[in-house]
Amino acid sequence: MHSQLAPFLKDGVTFIERDSYVEFPILRHSEGLKANAYYFGNAEWAEEYLTYCHRSDTFKSRWEAASGDWTDKVVIDIGCGPGNVYATLQGKPKQLIGVDVAPKSLELAGKLGYTSVLADANNLPFKSAIADVVVLNAALHHCENMDSVLKEAARLVKPGGVLVTDHDPQYSAWNYKGLGKLLWNLRLVYYRLIGYSFHKTSDQQKWGLACEIHHQPGHGVTREMFESVLEPHGFEVKVYPHNHDLGREVLEGKTGKAEFKYRLGHVLSGRNPSSPNSALTLMCVAKKVNPIA
Repeated sequence: MHSQLAPFLKDGVTFIERDSYVEFPILRHSEGLKANAYYFGNAEWAEEYLTYCHRSDTFKSRWEAASGDWTDKVVIDIGCGPGNVYATLQGKPKQLIGVDVAPKSLELAGKLGYTSVLADANNLPFKSAIADVVVLNAALHHCENMDSVLKEAARLVKPGGVLVTDHDPQYSAWNYKGLGKLLWNLRLVYYRLIGYSFHKTSDQQKWGLACEIHHQPGHGVTREMFESVLEPHGFEVKVYPHNHDLGREVLEGKTGKAEFKYRLGHVLSGRNPSSPNSALTLMCVAKKVNPIA
């Protein structure tokens, strides 16, 4: 497995070659990192996530339009989890590298075709400008320092290449106020009562919430964050607010309509549920156009 990675690695990096992934040293095991490693390292939870998350036709349509054809390209998927993006898109990349901190998820990703790497997204072992496509799907909000991870991801993109992020909560949409915030807090009790998906047990709910560091009122990503981090590094940045029911139409500026519970939360927070600022997610598509940066 190391032989597949060798052309892309910085000189002198140390590693341990495990059965299903290559492990690079992590210098700081923060509480957030440990929570992600625990949650996505749980075999049952990781397999559930792979089966049910980011597997829809609308997701596939949106991502195919944003990232293009992966055939014969070097693709690096940061925060790959058990491999949802490639499991949905498929294709024949020249090299497909998945980075995560959870061994079980990396094992599952490896079975799908990833070359799996355990590493810290703030300090990746790769050379600069090696990838045609770098993706972070539902990944940034799992990282304590989103700016740092985004900057490190940008470093890997070749001139002419593309960086795509999606499914991170938009700050202005999730910053609930008043009765809207009360509804947000009550959702956890309701989910437990009905046995809702990723909140079926108290333990799963606890660790699921612990690893979604910036998915709560007062947190999230913004257009300004993407532009301020990426534009100085030579990227042309386009940001698309959207809800979760649209495909490639998102890149045409359409936002779609959120579920009733989210629209109610917006109304109770005193804002327009149909505004782009109320769209749940921001997708960022950034093309590296400056070969000097």
